[in-house]
Amino acid sequence: MYILLAILLLAILIVAHEFGHFMAARAMKIDVREFAVGFGPKLAGWKSRKYETTFAVRAIPMGGYCSFYGEDDATGQSKDDPRNFGNHSVWKRMFVILMGPVMNFILAFIAATVLIWCIGTESVNPFIHEVMDSGPAYEAGMQAGDEVLEINGADMMDGTMDTLLNTISSWKEGDGPLQMTIRRDGETVQAEVTPVWNEEAQKMQIGVFISGHVETVPAGFFGGFGEAWKMCTNAGGAILRALKNLVTKGEGLEDTAGPVGIVSLISTQVEGQVEQGGAGAGASAFTQLLILISINLGLMNLLPIPGLDGSRLVFGIIEAVRGKPVPPQREAIVHLVGMGLLLTLMIFFTFRDVMRLFG
Repeated sequence: MYILLAILLLAILIVAHEFGHFMAARAMKIDVREFAVGFGPKLAGWKSRKYETTFAVRAIPMGGYCSFYGEDDATGQSKDDPRNFGNHSVWKRMFVILMGPVMNFILAFIAATVLIWCIGTESVNPFIHEVMDSGPAYEAGMQAGDEVLEINGADMMDGTMDTLLNTISSWKEGDGPLQMTIRRDGETVQAEVTPVWNEEAQKMQIGVFISGHVETVPAGFFGGFGEAWKMCTNAGGAILRALKNLVTKGEGLEDTAGPVGIVSLISTQVEGQVEQGGAGAGASAFTQLLILISINLGLMNLLPIPGLDGSRLVFGIIEAVRGKPVPPQREAIVHLVGMGLLLTLMIFFTFRDVMRLFG
């Protein structure tokens, strides 16, 4: 069941992506040759009489596509077909291409908003868990259990631990001591603390261990939008940083996975959450994975890799700047070679995923 749920999640993401292309093409009055859910042999299908678009459900539910007339025509045989994708203006084509990744971002945002409406948001009230026997905090008289309300007049109780930690670590030589307002046993006290450099941690510290009381609070209708935006942007930033480290440092190469690995990860995560917290926890885990992978899919498709949407956008930009397109046959060959390389890479990752599962 969990494997089927994982496949369903991937199908939702890919269908949403291709649906973005499809709806944009409809809006731009560009003919769609086929909209398919899945790959491989056709299981069922029908053809729209009004638009002459074939809709199909295919045997392998690990993808889908939205194909256009004349797309990737390396022979140039369809160049005179009025339905040819390349015969439409570059701006219309770029809009259609861009809306695939955009739809993944929209799906992630909608899913995040609904999730936050249902489960609320986590608010963290930081407090001093332990004071080291020596250090600025000990010398200032700080104690375990102290809650730092303000530093230099800035609110530290904003529902995260990051503000407090960043305020301390961002202190620089020459700055004045940190003027702290502390709540202790229901009373408010003042403390003056000057951070010191910790060579091992490579940052400024005051000699304390900070923890936090976590509570779930309702986000409210409009608050859900803001929290969903924050969730999506944080996820996007983490993915971009991981991608940067992968390219520049090779970090995370062993953690990359193909469809089999992703299905295994999703099914394992959801099953584990159901066993620990019941169906509600499983649904939450499913939705969070959908959000993360949808953003990842959108960002990856924007990379200028031949065969992906990002590469097609680059050709569109070149055409807009030059005032004339790159010869369609050359562009088609680039995309076809790119798709071949991506398919080879996918086979490699799939083989590695299978070996991990049975190794």
